[in-house]
Amino acid sequence: MNARQSDPAVTRQFAVEVARMAASTRCHEVVVLDVRGLSPVTDFFVLASGTSARQMRTVAQDVEELAGARDYRPISSHGYEGETWILIDCVDVIVHVFNDDARRFYDLDNLWGDAPRVEWREPAAAAATATPV
Repeated sequence: MNARQSDPAVTRQFAVEVARMAASTRCHEVVVLDVRGLSPVTDFFVLASGTSARQMRTVAQDVEELAGARDYRPISSHGYEGETWILIDCVDVIVHVFNDDARRFYDLDNLWGDAPRVEWREPAAAAATATPV
């Protein structure tokens, strides 16, 4: 583990960067879950739904490049050969890129429903997508 990964604020910022990058590459339903204290293996999950197998692989490759640049090199990745779910394990941040069917089937959003959601959108973008009360 490097010094960057031991700092929760830096790790959270990396998860936010991954979410923003996924959203900017046409992923939808992007969510960052803070699973510190709930998961014994990681601190944050980034969940995203892709539009096609090719797009999912591109997003996963982009995540791996960003992770390398930020000293969060993945220790493993799985699912590149499939079309349903790609997982990139950056130790303190685990990224899941699903197709829509797999996202609904595995329902990690609900499985980890006790985890606080981390706001990852820029303040202006978050205000523009907020639902009026």
